[in-house]
Amino acid sequence: MKTRDILHVRTPMLDLAYEEHGPEDGAAVILLHGFPYDPRAYDNVAPPLAARGYRVLVPYLRGYGPTRFVDAGVMRSGQQAALAQDLLDLMDALSIKRAALAGYDWGGRAACILAALWPARVSALVTGDGYNIQDIAAAVQPLAPEAEYRYWYQYYFHTPRGRAGLTANRAALCRLLWRLWSPTWPITDAVYAQSAESFDNPDFVEVVIHSYRHRYGYAAGDPRLQAIEDRLQRQPVIAVPAISLCGLDDGVGVPETIDPRRAQFSRFYERRLLPGTGHNIPQESPGAMVDAVLDLLSGRNI
Repeated sequence: MKTRDILHVRTPMLDLAYEEHGPEDGAAVILLHGFPYDPRAYDNVAPPLAARGYRVLVPYLRGYGPTRFVDAGVMRSGQQAALAQDLLDLMDALSIKRAALAGYDWGGRAACILAALWPARVSALVTGDGYNIQDIAAAVQPLAPEAEYRYWYQYYFHTPRGRAGLTANRAALCRLLWRLWSPTWPITDAVYAQSAESFDNPDFVEVVIHSYRHRYGYAAGDPRLQAIEDRLQRQPVIAVPAISLCGLDDGVGVPETIDPRRAQFSRFYERRLLPGTGHNIPQESPGAMVDAVLDLLSGRNI
């Protein structure tokens, strides 16, 4: 496997690892991975953007790869506010006043939150599956059975058995999720192994378990982040130009015919449905991700 240069920056909560491509003085683009993935999802997205003169940063989220908490006193939270605060802290630590954001799953959630609560810091947004901000107050309401069974892993993580299972079998469990969520993507063991290295982080299990418990109200959040969570409960509108990418073969949930959260975007918004693409959008359809970022940054079709 190719050796990659990994950079680190200190934030209030993390020794945050990231990879960087392109000129340091280029306009910033930050690419954010989800669960259970890592920056390898963007290996065919970051270089084309860097070749166009953008400064492209791909961080390892908390609990992944070389990213570490600064001390034992920092709560190993996986809540949505923590992911957004980490992104904001990264930008502040690197003196990035404004950036284009692209992400899916956990990373898409962080990007959506920053675009909603700090729109002056976001020039454009590419989000996997539209409006990704959790409505925790409504999460106690059951979904249709067809949707509920796809979330089995979340309910598994609510139990002691699920925590033990993720601890003992994280590589096999995450490999299963890749297969279920991207049923038409020919995943090889070699490709999976490159990302699976990031799941050996000592805080991976704690962060993942907390994420899936907090979003249903089954675990308390980090008190330092409560003000952000309070703002998110109002389901704020996103007021930056945005493109949503949706994989039509997504095993977590096939996109609905009509976007149910369209009203949460008040500026330019376009939804692009991707045939033959599952949940891991940038790794399965990197060209679509690159095109979406460039279309927004160039003003094409806006």
